[in-house]
Amino acid sequence: MARSTATAAVFDLDRTLISGSSSTIITRHLIDHGVTKDRYIPFAGTLSEIYERFGENWLLMQPAKLAGRAAAGWSVEAVHDACVDAAAEVVDNLQPFATEVFDEHRAAGRLLVLATTSPEPFVRPIMEALGFDDLVCTRWKAEDGVFTGELDGEFLWGAAKANAVVDWAGQHNVDLAKSYAYSDSYFDGPLLDAVGNPVAVNPDAQLAATALVKGWPIRHLDKSEGVAKIAGREVQEWTRPFMRPEIVAPFVRFDFQGIENIPSEGPALLVFNHRSYFDPTVMGLIAAKAGRSIRGLGKKEVFDAPVVGRLASAVGGIRVERASGSDEPLEKAATALAGGEVVMMAPEGTIPRGPAFFDPELKGRWGAAKLAAMTGAPVIPIGLWGTENVWPRSARMPSVSIRNRPRVSVSVGAPITVKGRSADADTKRIMAAISAELPPESQIITTPTAEQLARTFPPGYTGDPSAEADRRPGTDT
Repeated sequence: MARSTATAAVFDLDRTLISGSSSTIITRHLIDHGVTKDRYIPFAGTLSEIYERFGENWLLMQPAKLAGRAAAGWSVEAVHDACVDAAAEVVDNLQPFATEVFDEHRAAGRLLVLATTSPEPFVRPIMEALGFDDLVCTRWKAEDGVFTGELDGEFLWGAAKANAVVDWAGQHNVDLAKSYAYSDSYFDGPLLDAVGNPVAVNPDAQLAATALVKGWPIRHLDKSEGVAKIAGREVQEWTRPFMRPEIVAPFVRFDFQGIENIPSEGPALLVFNHRSYFDPTVMGLIAAKAGRSIRGLGKKEVFDAPVVGRLASAVGGIRVERASGSDEPLEKAATALAGGEVVMMAPEGTIPRGPAFFDPELKGRWGAAKLAAMTGAPVIPIGLWGTENVWPRSARMPSVSIRNRPRVSVSVGAPITVKGRSADADTKRIMAAISAELPPESQIITTPTAEQLARTFPPGYTGDPSAEADRRPGTDT
C-alpha cells in the first residue's frame, strides 16, 4: 500500500519573516557572549545594510559563503547559547502577519520548514523558537566541540538551496506540487518554481517582476493581506502628504479636535457616527493627520466594481456582504488589529434614514463591540457633524461651493475599553462615547421637515419618508 504524502510550507528567513537580516542580531549576541571580539563578521555592517535595503545579489553572498572561516575555533556550545538568545529577539521581530500565515498552514496540516542560506548553528534555535517542523540550511563542520571553519556540504544559495529542499521533500515524502514556498529574493526563484504554490514576500525588484510575469501572488507580511506596496510603501503612505483638507476638500471648513487621541502605533478601532457619503473621506483625513494607515469595512458592491473594487482591496479595505451573516469581515478586521493596524467602523452600519437620522440617541449594531471584545484593541470614539451638508444621502455627488462652504466638525475622544460581557451593553457604551463627542445641538429633539427627511434617503426614493423605520438587526456587522 502506497504511503500517503505530506505537504509543507517552506519559508525563507531574512527579509521574508523579518524585515531585515538576522545576522545583525546574531552578531550582537555572539559579541555579548564573548564568542568573538571582532565586530566585523562577514555579511554584517555595511554589507548587511545594503542587503536589508536591496536584497540579495552574488557579490553580497561571497562574504556569507566565507563566514564559516571566521568561525574557526569558536566553541559550538558558546555559539549555541548566544544564538538561543538571538532567536528570542528574532522571533520578537517577526513581521506582524507572519504568525497568521503559520497558523493557516498548521490548521491545514502542513509541515512548516525554515529554508535559509544561513548556517545551522545560527538558525536552528530560530527554527525551534518558531515551532517549525524542520530546517534546510548551510552546515558547518565541527570537531572536538569547536567549528573547523569548513562547510559540511554545499553553501545553500540559489539553485543549491532549491535542490536541498527538493531532496528534503523526497526524504520526507512531501509533495512539493501541493506545497507552498515564501521568499523575498529573485535568487530563490528556483525554490519558488519547485512548489505548486509560490508566494513572493516583500519581493526585491527582480522577484517582483518575475512574480508579475508568472502570476505569482505577492504578499507583504507587515500589512494586511491584499494591501499593495509601491517601492516599499503602501498606497496610503504615498498619498498621505496630499491628504490635507485644503487639497481634498477646499469647499469645506473643517474643525478637527483630539487627533492626538489616536495612538501613533499599535492597534486601534476607530468608531464613528455615520451621517453622509462624505464620512469615509473625513475619516481618511483623520487617519492622515494621525500618521496612520487605516483599514475600513465596506459594502460588497464597492469591492465588486471592476476598478474601484481593486483599489479598495489594495488599500486594505475589508469586503462586507451584509445579508450573508458571515463573521469573516470581523475576523479579517480582528487579524488587522492583531497585526497592529488601525480599523475604522461605523457601528450604525449605514446612514440612518427618515426620523432615525434626527434621533439624538445613536443606535448601533453589535459588530464594533464584538470586534473590540475579540481583540482587546482600544476603541477610539469619533463624532462627525455636518458631513450631511457636504454630501447628503439624497445626492449623487457632493455639494461644491467655495463661497458657501459648509462646516464639518470632527472630535476624537479618549480611548475606551469594552468588558466583553454583553454585546448589547458594550454597544450602548460605544454609542454613548461617540455621542459625547458631538456638539450640543445633536441632543436637541427636532421635528424634521419633509425636505429634511427626503435628504436622508437615496436618490429616487419614492416612499413616505416620515413613515420609514430604520431597521437595525443587532447581529449585523
